[in-house]
Amino acid sequence: MNVAEAVGRVLASLGVDTAFGVVGSGNFHVTNALVEHGVRFVAARHEGGAATMADAYARMSGRVGVLSVHQGPGLTNAMTGIAEAAKSRTPLVVLAGEVTAPRSNFFVDQAALATAVGAVPLRAGSAEAAVAQTAEAFRLARDGRRTVLLNLPLEVQAQAVPEMDLLREARSRAVPEVDLLPEARSRAVREAAGLVGEARPGAGEPEAKQAARLAELLTAARRPVFVAGRGARTARRELEELAERVGALLATSAVAKGLFRGSPWDLDVSGGFASPLAAELIGGADVIVGWGCALNMWTTRHGTLIGPGAKVVQVDLDADALGAHRPVDLGVIGDAALTARAVTSLLDGGEYGPRPDRAVPDLSGGGKHGPRPADAVPDDGVGYRSAALAGRIARESRWRDVPYTDESGGGRIDPRTLTIGLDDLLPIERVVSIDSGNFMGYPSMFINVPDECGFCFTQAFQSIGLGLATAIGAALARPDRLPVAALGDGGALMGVAEMETVVRLGIPMVIVVYDDEGYGAEVHHFGPDGHPLDTVTFPPVDIAAIARGFGCEAVTVRTRDDLDAVARWLDGPRERPLAVHAKVSRARGAWWLEEAFRGH
Repeated sequence: MNVAEAVGRVLASLGVDTAFGVVGSGNFHVTNALVEHGVRFVAARHEGGAATMADAYARMSGRVGVLSVHQGPGLTNAMTGIAEAAKSRTPLVVLAGEVTAPRSNFFVDQAALATAVGAVPLRAGSAEAAVAQTAEAFRLARDGRRTVLLNLPLEVQAQAVPEMDLLREARSRAVPEVDLLPEARSRAVREAAGLVGEARPGAGEPEAKQAARLAELLTAARRPVFVAGRGARTARRELEELAERVGALLATSAVAKGLFRGSPWDLDVSGGFASPLAAELIGGADVIVGWGCALNMWTTRHGTLIGPGAKVVQVDLDADALGAHRPVDLGVIGDAALTARAVTSLLDGGEYGPRPDRAVPDLSGGGKHGPRPADAVPDDGVGYRSAALAGRIARESRWRDVPYTDESGGGRIDPRTLTIGLDDLLPIERVVSIDSGNFMGYPSMFINVPDECGFCFTQAFQSIGLGLATAIGAALARPDRLPVAALGDGGALMGVAEMETVVRLGIPMVIVVYDDEGYGAEVHHFGPDGHPLDTVTFPPVDIAAIARGFGCEAVTVRTRDDLDAVARWLDGPRERPLAVHAKVSRARGAWWLEEAFRGH
């Protein structure tokens, strides 16, 4: 057995079930080795798309993603997707052929490329080290939540691996994924394996003093709010139990959208996407706890959602993440679920005494200027919670419940009207993937999702063009749900090659293109100041016709009545993907855009 064959066998033995890529001469043999040992291989049309598919698959499945690419240009083509994965701390192993002779036309410093975007470079530098390095790449990806580049020099790939028990060697360095519970794995996956409630030995327990201090802050809090991020996507049960005891409201960062769906205290997304009610309530909190959440400028609206007297707590497994984006009053190093469980145990143990009566805001009327103090805790509530507030959350927390003036007309549909119509039509068992651009807030906040596994948001690098590939990876991870790709016209045309992949794989996907005939973010950012916009606007393109050329069904939407074609597709056999080419109104920028550009 040679090195290429051994690498494929080892990864399969460690639990890898799916790999993505574009095959060239440098990764031909290792990809075939993966397939030979039972790994499904998904061929993309571009390495950038393959990288994003692998990223999305890892996010939605909870498993380590694998990407296989050719040396040199195969890797450089994939770098934007790899950068997104690395910035998002996605557990991903990238297998790349490598030439080591500087005179080769394929030569590039691949390790330096990986380092530049935040990935971890490793190399199978010899036949003797290949198995160990492969197992280490997998371990780093899974346990360290890192994107890892494993370079496979061409001259090494063909070398014979020394006689050894390959699987025993690999397992001694990285226990197979099916035997462990990585925090990235969704609760649904863990429940299916019958493993919920267990934890990897020694991982994530908070220090007793930090847990006690958090218990003290929550006991004293009058208006606590929990904001859960990517690192808390498997901790819903533990966070809800603690929130119930302290009367906390629940919100998420964008990437964890849907985590608390169904709770009467769910405010949905915190930050620039937040609804007016969510912004009001988060802004009125006296204690905000970020659970596995960076509390960056996006999640806090550049800090404006944190009141001047609010205490800020951050819980994260990574010590370097604590206070990285803003000062915190308390940083707790620990797993979100284990920390919440520890604090709940302290409160249940009575160490902090009965919760005192304390003032809470009267929020039953919806004042414009935030919370108003009242005299006492309502009889029917604890902390921030009351029956009146639960009623407001039910009536006002969704963006679709906020009144607006429909700006449809002139052959264009208001993106809010479009998205509400789609939300009404699409089955709730859906997985929604979002590209970047001016349009992105509409599908993110006007389309409901069933849970945290219903929303895939590859936006850490803010690149347009990743949305369609994201939807493919998410669809393959969750074949039980209707995949929905929400794209702008710029991103759709940038990533259009992967439309063939959707058709070839037979994925019954709804591909919605919000077409404003330009790069809308730049149009609305620079246009009001009188700058010329010829470089960011384009003539009309018949995207529906392009989609039909790839083999999709397609409809052009200019009015709400045009959505009847979507209903007919949903009622039919869904044998081909459906492209919805929506000509959207473009008179104004999205509500979140001004906030977004403050960070530029």
